[in-house]
Amino acid sequence: MKAVSKVVGGQVHIHPLDLVLEKGTMNVLLGPTSSGKTSLMRLMAGLDAPSSGKIIWEGRDVTGVRVQDRQVAMVYQQFINYPSMTVYENIASPLRLMGKSRDEIDAAVRKAADLMQLGPLLDRKPLELSGGQQQRCALARALVKDAGLVLLDEPLANLDYKLREELRVEIPKIFEEAGSIFVYATTEPEEALLLGGNTATLWEGRLTQFGPTPSVYRTPVDATTARVFSDPPMNFLTVTKAGDRLTFGEGQGVAATGAMAGLGDGPYLAGFRPNHLEITPIGPGAITFDAKLVVTELTGSETFVHLDHHGERWVGLIHGVHDLELGAQLAVHLDPRHVYVFRESGELVAPAAYAAAA
Repeated sequence: MKAVSKVVGGQVHIHPLDLVLEKGTMNVLLGPTSSGKTSLMRLMAGLDAPSSGKIIWEGRDVTGVRVQDRQVAMVYQQFINYPSMTVYENIASPLRLMGKSRDEIDAAVRKAADLMQLGPLLDRKPLELSGGQQQRCALARALVKDAGLVLLDEPLANLDYKLREELRVEIPKIFEEAGSIFVYATTEPEEALLLGGNTATLWEGRLTQFGPTPSVYRTPVDATTARVFSDPPMNFLTVTKAGDRLTFGEGQGVAATGAMAGLGDGPYLAGFRPNHLEITPIGPGAITFDAKLVVTELTGSETFVHLDHHGERWVGLIHGVHDLELGAQLAVHLDPRHVYVFRESGELVAPAAYAAAA
């Protein structure tokens, strides 16, 4: 994609962007709802035409080429199967349209069905299947097309937790031998990390960063990317660099070491992920903040604590179940090795020490 944008009715859905995807790679589009993930996928597929720029496929400009004439398969969050056809016929349908022989179709259908654990269900109709089995049927139909570009638009969002976890692990394995380009849209940072490959972070129609998933997670180029690639979003706090010290909002200071040592004096923005906040002391060198506990959420093995730190809203993800008094002042602790430093305008100037060492 070269300088591709999309404007609808004067509203910008996709700001001009460049994006190069390699054969045989898993590529995750990560961003909140309305960040542009589906709009970008529709441009890749040829379902929509860009307002500017070009879509290049294997060196050929396919910007005006119909979706029917492209090597594209797409699976949506709301999975689509043909209710009157058996699972076998659903998977076989694109191959019949391609004019494949009966033997070719049978071999391809059974291979895809076995990969998706649908072998015993080939004679059933989709409505006789569970939701997870229906989605696997849609995924098998995409796989069997042998498409050069496979687009998966939040395909696991409507499935139960156990099946989502299984398919998150299996999907990269299933598709890694196909040699196609896979693009997977999600709102969940955890899902991007589990899928691996490359991640493109999107915010309000802008591509903020693209690269190997662990690199984008550990070294976000700016505060927006850091916010997108954190669930709950990264917490922020104004800090001041003066000499060899970094001073936080309540006057706490730490030595400006590593990448921070070379920063010029002045105000910056410190960022830290919710899972790095602790409510129990974590040893010497930690920074301690006083905050008001606003809300707690129990997930079974973890507790989300929503905090008010002098008007700033923070979230901490604390291991274990904790019985905490709402409205109480709470001391929270942070290891300075987990602190990212951004310019006030948002650009990263010093990655967290733990991430830089990874």
